[in-house]
Amino acid sequence: MSAPYIVSARKYRPQTFETVLGQEHITTTLKNAIRNQHLAHAFLFCGPRGVGKTTCARILAKTINCEQRTEDIEACGTCATCRSFEDNKSFNIFELDAASNNSVEDIRELVSQVRFAPQQGKYKIYIIDEVHMLTTAAFNAFLKTLEEPPPYAKFILATTEKHKILPTILSRCQIFDFKRITTEHIVSHLQSIATREHMVAQEAALHVIAQKSEGCMRDALSMLDRIAGFTEGNITYNATMEHLNMLDADYYFRITDIILSQDVAGTLLALDEVLDKGFEGNVIIEGMEEHIRNLLLCKDQRMAKLLDVPETHKPIYFEKANQMPPSFALSALNVLNDAELNFKNSNNKRLHLEMCFIRLCYLLQATQVNTTLHLEEKKKPEVSETLTANPIVAIPTATPAEVTHKILPTSDQKEPENVVAEPVLTAPTIANSTTPSEKQPSTFRRISKDLLQELDDIIKEEVDAKQAVQVLTEATMHQVFERYLQHLLVEKRTLFHTQFSRMKLELIDGQEVHFITTDEMAESCVKEQRNFLLDYFKKETNVMVRITSEIKEDPNEQLANKEQIMTKQEKYDTMALKNPQLAELRSKLNLQIDF
Repeated sequence: MSAPYIVSARKYRPQTFETVLGQEHITTTLKNAIRNQHLAHAFLFCGPRGVGKTTCARILAKTINCEQRTEDIEACGTCATCRSFEDNKSFNIFELDAASNNSVEDIRELVSQVRFAPQQGKYKIYIIDEVHMLTTAAFNAFLKTLEEPPPYAKFILATTEKHKILPTILSRCQIFDFKRITTEHIVSHLQSIATREHMVAQEAALHVIAQKSEGCMRDALSMLDRIAGFTEGNITYNATMEHLNMLDADYYFRITDIILSQDVAGTLLALDEVLDKGFEGNVIIEGMEEHIRNLLLCKDQRMAKLLDVPETHKPIYFEKANQMPPSFALSALNVLNDAELNFKNSNNKRLHLEMCFIRLCYLLQATQVNTTLHLEEKKKPEVSETLTANPIVAIPTATPAEVTHKILPTSDQKEPENVVAEPVLTAPTIANSTTPSEKQPSTFRRISKDLLQELDDIIKEEVDAKQAVQVLTEATMHQVFERYLQHLLVEKRTLFHTQFSRMKLELIDGQEVHFITTDEMAESCVKEQRNFLLDYFKKETNVMVRITSEIKEDPNEQLANKEQIMTKQEKYDTMALKNPQLAELRSKLNLQIDF
């Protein structure tokens, strides 16, 4: 009877610190702590999935209880405690899955077990996986035991989400941060496993698996098992790309060449060919982003180490990178990034994808136009007209490589009485001579003191003209305000019309329209209509004014209200004067008032 099949992730799980890949900073620290007998009572292993957190926890538990550790601080694997651990029969090492045992009762049961000393070995070790799944009440029940456990108890907590753990728990643990395993480590490990399992694996295929795993060794081993079953042990690059549903780099190279040739029809046909293979639009955009990024990295040899592609593909990337301008690569990454962000919200995803690649086709032309315009702007001389009427100062001939700066007087320097010369930044003119080495002396344009003064006056006038602010007149202000009142009537905003009709206007500095109101209600109307008033004055006068207001009671009106005794008829007339709608209401309803 054949032995049962065991997946590679379990079969080749590290059993010693030495065999743990990519976490040397952690395994070295743990071995030194065991050697110097400086073991903490609680450890917290945190990091991404599949990088060795639970594996290191088991190795640590096995090593500290080993009766015959090697000189390299590794478990011997032959003593009673090591054999019981490997046979899953150890009574001193407990593993708890906090994802399914996260209640207060589960933690209380664990705490009750801590009180008993180990039956075999030196320590009782509790490994709690996915500890962030514990409830707040369970964490609080665990605090005291975690802070002051018995000398024989050790706790090893493992989590992928450290930020979800209470700070009171973090402060009681020695924290170890695991990092993602590099592509080189994964490829090397996969190659060794393929050799042991008598499989033929291309390095490019293993590199693709390592990239797809994103630093997770468990995912890489699972993919290796799947592809080995798909190819019957002959793991090739094409079979790996097909099984993992990834687009081959050849497609990206071909599409990039078509885009650079600005062939819209060819680009859409190539895109249709990829879509017919069943690839989603977002996968194509993400792959194109990665492809353009790799080409951009190949522009500089210093960035070549950031290129995460198979070694067989690197020469092709360097060759194609020379055909792509850096400005196009940067602009293309912006277009692809925007397309990726908006892909999810697009209703017609195919059209969204096609529009993205059509933009890429016209991108090279756009970047070339921008570059040409930029160069033309740089070539424009600072003074367009030839300045004459002043003698030219003799200056030694300057070569094209020499750089001469323009000298202008500053505010704290006294202007020289003589001239200030500015060289023409062009190549020297070669004289019509039979001797090529003979050259005419460089000519320079001369700026006199009077001309500088004239230029300063012109600049000052332009600045003053730009800074000049249009102002209102008081007559214009009242005319515009009367039209605004009529506008309120047309819009049937009678309340605002009534309140504004009672206000007084003042013009301050030709730019500030100041409203004087008699009560808070009137001032609130000004504040509510402030934006409308600003727009109305801007539209009518083309002047940007400021709107201010204040409450200012009329003393004569106050005195009249206090001293004058009014009849009922006078009261009604005063009310009707203040509120014309009252008279309209009386007229419409044909009301008779008893005076």
